[in-house]
Amino acid sequence: MSQNTEIDPVYAEEIGHGNSIAAWSCVLIMTLGFVVGGIAFANLAWSIVWVGCGIVVLGLIVGAILKAAGFGVGGARSGASH
Repeated sequence: MSQNTEIDPVYAEEIGHGNSIAAWSCVLIMTLGFVVGGIAFANLAWSIVWVGCGIVVLGLIVGAILKAAGFGVGGARSGASH
């Protein structure tokens, strides 16, 4: 039985997985929004649920701004060796 030991070039590329300041800031802010919204939902504080939703949207905006400013994967200011 012959085995092909050649690596497909598609799998040889580094993915990166968004390990950057922009990605982590986005995820952290969005997680805070989900926690705020979840606690408010459990306590039936509907106005605070919407505040949590707003924090999630803010996280998306912050992530996009930081990526545009060069703090994303492979960005000029990321400081990462991707």
